[in-house]
Amino acid sequence: MVLDFSSGLIALILGMLVFVLAMSVVIWIYMSFAFMAMAKKARLPTPGLAWLPGVGPAIIAFQASKMAWWPWLLLIGMFIPVLNFVFMTAFLVFATIWQWKLFEAINKPGWWAILCLIFPLNLIFWGIAAWSKK
Repeated sequence: MVLDFSSGLIALILGMLVFVLAMSVVIWIYMSFAFMAMAKKARLPTPGLAWLPGVGPAIIAFQASKMAWWPWLLLIGMFIPVLNFVFMTAFLVFATIWQWKLFEAINKPGWWAILCLIFPLNLIFWGIAAWSKK
């Protein structure tokens, strides 16, 4: 009886992990296509950087915002054990600023970047910004 319960629980957990992994890959592919399209609209020289896992969209956003190399320090700072929470918070704030400027670079309202902090809305607004004709 105990063996049946634990094997069913393990199967459930593995199924959930496979589902989460599959959804993560689908969302990563969608984000990469969207940020690559936005980079092409903003006439950035390297739209293919959007495909870098984890940091690709951030790279596209701060390239469009025409900021210097210093945002890389925020990414590097995340690996410092004691200060990583401060650097992650600063990175979130600056990523929002970069997205604001990216939206403005492709003639979309900058305030959409604030709405992109909410999970389902960010996918919608990135898609509209990437593939709308206006």
